[in-house]
Amino acid sequence: METSVRVLDDASHVAVALTPMRRRLVAELDQDESATSLAKRLGLSRQKVNYHVRALEKAGIVELVEERQRRGCVERVYRLSARRFLVDPSVLGSPTVTLRDRFSSAYLVTAAARLVSDVAALRERAARAGKKLLTQTLETEIRFDTPQDFEAFTDELAREMRRLVKKHSSPKKRGGRRYRFVMGAHPSIKRES
Repeated sequence: METSVRVLDDASHVAVALTPMRRRLVAELDQDESATSLAKRLGLSRQKVNYHVRALEKAGIVELVEERQRRGCVERVYRLSARRFLVDPSVLGSPTVTLRDRFSSAYLVTAAARLVSDVAALRERAARAGKKLLTQTLETEIRFDTPQDFEAFTDELAREMRRLVKKHSSPKKRGGRRYRFVMGAHPSIKRES
């Protein structure tokens, strides 16, 4: 079953996906399709496309939808296993940034990388257990006139966060489930249309 995002956490699977031919096949596979019809549409040999699609299947990037008899052969129909793919940052090694400067872009990137890795692992565990993963995302944009305004907002946000954590955090002796909250801010990127 196709998911919206799949995090690739195995270096060999990432390597499979990065060859130019396989990137092209992933980009072109926008509907359920056989290697034969994909090859015909792209003007490539069926054998070449089939070889690369099988490698993508083994890596979990495409998945088999159905097998059907066609002209005495079995035709395998594939689709992408997700709409988007992300590489787990830990595939390239653990980040070594240990500073906790809340204004450091290096720390923000490290926290975001850990967030991707942690949520990917939790999604896999929840899927194996047949359960839903309870998460929350807060996202907004705000405009500041000066760096001092940004710093004042950050200070107030930190104070409010400490107050809310103290108010809503259950004592360790009562059990419950721990949650990690990550908030970060960076200048908005103007996306080109």
